[in-house]
Amino acid sequence: MGFTYRCLIIDDETPAHKALASHIAKYDDLEHSGSAFSGMEALKLLNENTYDIIFLDINMPVISGVELMELQPNRPLTIVTTAYSDFALSAYENDAIDYLLKPISIEKFTKAITKAKAYFLGKSLKKENENNYQDKVLCYRVNGQIAKILLKDIIYIESLGNYMKLFSNKLDIPIIIYGSLSSIAKDIDSINFVQIHRSFIVNTHAIQSLTPRTLTMYNGEILPVGRKYQILVDNLNL
Repeated sequence: MGFTYRCLIIDDETPAHKALASHIAKYDDLEHSGSAFSGMEALKLLNENTYDIIFLDINMPVISGVELMELQPNRPLTIVTTAYSDFALSAYENDAIDYLLKPISIEKFTKAITKAKAYFLGKSLKKENENNYQDKVLCYRVNGQIAKILLKDIIYIESLGNYMKLFSNKLDIPIIIYGSLSSIAKDIDSINFVQIHRSFIVNTHAIQSLTPRTLTMYNGEILPVGRKYQILVDNLNL
């Protein structure tokens, strides 16, 4: 049996609970694991139990759905379910994965669940990439000998025409090897490494700080950001 997503319904109206519970029951990989009829009750359940997805109403007494999101920034994946369209911006600013207006059809529900599953898949792949990143070894030839370096130890790579410089936090001087940035890009991954300039690929874990046009690496080097690659740098999750 595959993974089952534990779902919590948070709404102050019983009909909304029944409708969502009915939709959840149509999926073998969704489990209705809890019900809260107020923000206060929801906070208690969230502190005492583990959920994967919450269906959250906005207009509730004492603690509204928006306030609950603000109080619980590390809450489970959130799908907002409400009769009001006014709070969509606040919901998305608080990282809601979707915003469903009542009455919620099974078609709308299905689209939201598809988004949620895509998020969990992406998160899982990222974790897998992170694990691979910790152990992956890059092989290179120096003075006729094959040497190895852990990918995670590379700070950045600089292009030198037909050669490259590999700067490592384990070595005092860079390693010069034959090859191009485009060729080495096949041996590293786009999660932990990004090209910031036609002459530089950097390890995102080794970035100390950034400005709109430069990156400062942990070894103190300041690298330029090419205009073509600016959008990649802007989207870095540091």
